[in-house]
Amino acid sequence: MAVTVGLTACSSENPDVTVLDRIRHTGKVVVGTKWDQPGVALRTGDGEPQGFDVDVARYLVRHLAGGAKVDIIWRESPSSTREALLQNGGVDMIVASYSIIESRKPKVTFAGPYVIVNQDTMVRASDPRIRNVSDLRGRRICLAEGSNSYRRIVDPPPDGKLDLPAELVPAANYSMCVRKLQDRLLDAVSTENLILAGYAARSPGRFRLLNQPISDEPWAVGLKEGDIETCQALNRAITAMWRDGTTTRLLRKWFGRTNLDLPSSLPRSASCP
Repeated sequence: MAVTVGLTACSSENPDVTVLDRIRHTGKVVVGTKWDQPGVALRTGDGEPQGFDVDVARYLVRHLAGGAKVDIIWRESPSSTREALLQNGGVDMIVASYSIIESRKPKVTFAGPYVIVNQDTMVRASDPRIRNVSDLRGRRICLAEGSNSYRRIVDPPPDGKLDLPAELVPAANYSMCVRKLQDRLLDAVSTENLILAGYAARSPGRFRLLNQPISDEPWAVGLKEGDIETCQALNRAITAMWRDGTTTRLLRKWFGRTNLDLPSSLPRSASCP
């Protein structure tokens, strides 16, 4: 399978062809993932990205193809560019810790979710000041470009959860957030616990999770807005992935040593619009 770098190349000459048809007729698909999240989707060197989301994407593509061989072209899809990549044809589908939120629905057709993940918070293991989410008041919290996780801490309901005043420290992505946390340029990084656990596992003893869930975030597959046929086929594939035990196996493969309470049941699918 190939790895291709770039954000603007169109994945198809005919934008009206569904991803399902493209896979079945050409044997190729462009899949967007993160490339900087250990355990979720990480690319090192010149190889393919590796992680839970990558394995999920491989399973789903194989299911869409009816078991036939498919050439997957992997494309990096940072949070800040996911909608643009889908709209301009830079990718066919995105499997990249992509939560379903209301503000994204007009731009993206979501299939799934394939897993429900808790948002948690990570701090330096040596920092005794933050033991509970209430201790985030007035602290320096990372704002990863294109992510909405910080809003659940600082915004009031209904968009937020905690409504805590905090200083927001911008970063290009969560890898940069973790780097700034390590360098004491901020006090906490808050996002889905699978992402945080992957970073923590990579640096044993350096960070700790509060293990205080802030919200439940549905990770879904992003498609170009209006691709209902592929959305419905993906929902069937996600159901099969849970029923045959693949999702549980992949969660244990990538996060079994993190001491997290891993998702254990098929989420209720959001209806394809």
